[in-house]
Amino acid sequence: MKFDTPATTNPIDRLEAVGKPFDRIDGRFKTTGTAPYAYERHDVAPNAAYGYVVTSGVAKGRIASIDVAAARAAPGVLGVVTWQNAGKLGQAKTHYARLLGGPEVQHYHQAIGLVVAETFEQARAAAGLVRVDYAREPGRYDLAAQLETAPLVGGDSGEGSASPPVHRTGDFEGAFAAAPVKLDAWYSTPDESHAMLEPHASVAAWDGDSVTVWTSNQMVAWAVRDLSETLLIPAEKIRIVSPFVGGGFGTKLWIRSDALLAALGARMAGRPVKVNLARAQVPNNTTHRPATMQRVRLGAARDGRIAAVAHESWSGNLPGGKPETATDQTRLLYAGANRLTSMRLAALDLPEGNAMRAPGEAPGMMALEVAMDELAEKLGMDPVELRIVNDTQVDPEKPERHYSQRNLVRCLRTGAEKFGWNRRNARPGRTRDGTWLVGMGVAAAFRNNLLTKSAARVRLDGRGVVTVETDMTDIGTGSYTILAQTAAEMMGVAVDQVVVRLGDSRFPVSAGSGGQWGANNSTAGVYAACVKLREAVAGKLGVDAASAVFAGGEVRAGGRNLPLAQAAAGGELVAEDAIEYGELHKKYQQSTFGAHFVEVGVDRFTGETRVRRMLAVCAAGRILNPKSARSQVIGAMTMGVGAALMEHLAVDKRPDYGFFVNHDLAGYEVPVHADIPHQDVIFLDETDPLSSPMKAKGVAELGICGVAAAVANAIYNATGARVREYPITLDKVLGQLPARA
Repeated sequence: MKFDTPATTNPIDRLEAVGKPFDRIDGRFKTTGTAPYAYERHDVAPNAAYGYVVTSGVAKGRIASIDVAAARAAPGVLGVVTWQNAGKLGQAKTHYARLLGGPEVQHYHQAIGLVVAETFEQARAAAGLVRVDYAREPGRYDLAAQLETAPLVGGDSGEGSASPPVHRTGDFEGAFAAAPVKLDAWYSTPDESHAMLEPHASVAAWDGDSVTVWTSNQMVAWAVRDLSETLLIPAEKIRIVSPFVGGGFGTKLWIRSDALLAALGARMAGRPVKVNLARAQVPNNTTHRPATMQRVRLGAARDGRIAAVAHESWSGNLPGGKPETATDQTRLLYAGANRLTSMRLAALDLPEGNAMRAPGEAPGMMALEVAMDELAEKLGMDPVELRIVNDTQVDPEKPERHYSQRNLVRCLRTGAEKFGWNRRNARPGRTRDGTWLVGMGVAAAFRNNLLTKSAARVRLDGRGVVTVETDMTDIGTGSYTILAQTAAEMMGVAVDQVVVRLGDSRFPVSAGSGGQWGANNSTAGVYAACVKLREAVAGKLGVDAASAVFAGGEVRAGGRNLPLAQAAAGGELVAEDAIEYGELHKKYQQSTFGAHFVEVGVDRFTGETRVRRMLAVCAAGRILNPKSARSQVIGAMTMGVGAALMEHLAVDKRPDYGFFVNHDLAGYEVPVHADIPHQDVIFLDETDPLSSPMKAKGVAELGICGVAAAVANAIYNATGARVREYPITLDKVLGQLPARA
């Protein structure tokens, strides 16, 4: 199905299933321990051996020698895989470093071997017997030291955020020099880890020259492609199965070393092999959000209207890697005729930097939205009103290009009213609650709406049960549920009459999970397949498909009410189709908007910050399931608090070392329930017919964009302490606290 004209009234608009807060279908499996996660696939891969990954102990250099004799002789060991006996391997185009290193070492904890044994304990013990001598080489690990030499580099996050090396509109320098009110400030964000609940894990089994890998992965079709390019075997010889994923946040968009090593280990052992990355291996072995240094310059008139905006960003990555696209939202969020954005990329020898929830916008708005707060202060203007004054209904760089929907002002005004923004004291450090200094902060939220082809297969059997098959994944987002709601709405059956099967490369290729593109596109793919199935049903029942109403398990047309199941009485009906997009997304700027409000308390003696309450107001098209969407947003808000206050991969920057020191959950802190006492989410009643037949958009990434800045702005309002270096730990606040009476 080609979607190239705006959606009109269609069966989804009945909203009998879509738009309702159904409990997640997968919930009972997860709470009863019956959800089949990758590492636990004893049912399909019995008698599996265990692999333990051997990782590099240096960040850069070469392996001078490796001795695996003692490991091979250890009890229970079936073999040891290294680059020396793995056979010829390729490197997927999406990988910046090889998944199996050696003899060259490209980053710390790069996989350099796998010990396979009868039990996990035997494999782990034997891995400790592998002896490696390295020829260490000095590396580059400090982004700040590369600021002067980092070249200008354009980039694309692959998630709707992209910028050229330098982009100009109008005359920024002239407008900035002439502006009566100016801001010029630097901000920094640290390296961050995804810290998902389920670590990277895979089980692999060969059948002749074909391999099946049960793995924890967000994008099944990408996994097939990447494994094919790495193993150098045809894609049709690879099956990927990933029906349940215990969190990903971007690090599982591509296969990692666990999947490759499980396949290599299974080929060597001649039986299934399971590989799980230990938690302490994940931050350095897989991907992370790269650190940034950002300079924001704003020039405004006395009434707050911005005349000049510049946003420059520096980030680092392995050679061949991409920059963190932290400037993209600045090109679209606020009005202003004179604009400059640029990105520079330093070559660093740290592990691979890549997508983490809202790559680009999340760290970019950590800077931009604090800069807006600082500008508001210079103007003596309310921060909410400053953002409203600079709203635009057109692309600031292409005024002829309108937004499909843009309700940022409604988000800000609704949030201000519901949060009690009028009770905020504009003078920092003036509101107290015992020993706590109390403040409020606000930030806008922005993320683009990405459209991508997505396919599905739907079946109708003689019982009237509808089955949906697509390689879409559920990473804890509720995919099973919203796809069931979509099929139920289209075919006129109850949600419990729909069976959803996901995460198998034998199913039609979906949009996959990532970048807040999954829900809108995958449901649109099911919509397209159901349109075909409705036509097949109508043909079997001898009614007109265009005028037929599918409801209550019946097909109503021409004065007749016919049971839906009757159409499949002679055998199952099957239909398959995909949603494909035309040029609407080029004619109109499609984005999602929101506003985050945060109240914090800061201890006036210790500088400890506590989040007291949070509110997110989101405008993101039709909300397909408000219960699961709310869960997505409050999870993102929680991650935003982590980015603001605690998350920070500490880098050992010495030339001969270069690794993330706090590479486990003992040293890498993330928020817990006690850190987040009260959160609320409001979804504006919005539909976007230019987005898809569902009239929906994504919302999951929108929930994190701007949160950290809102926390930072609230801390400033509470204390007068302006911290531009994240995370905002108490040592950065202490010296700026107001004098104690």
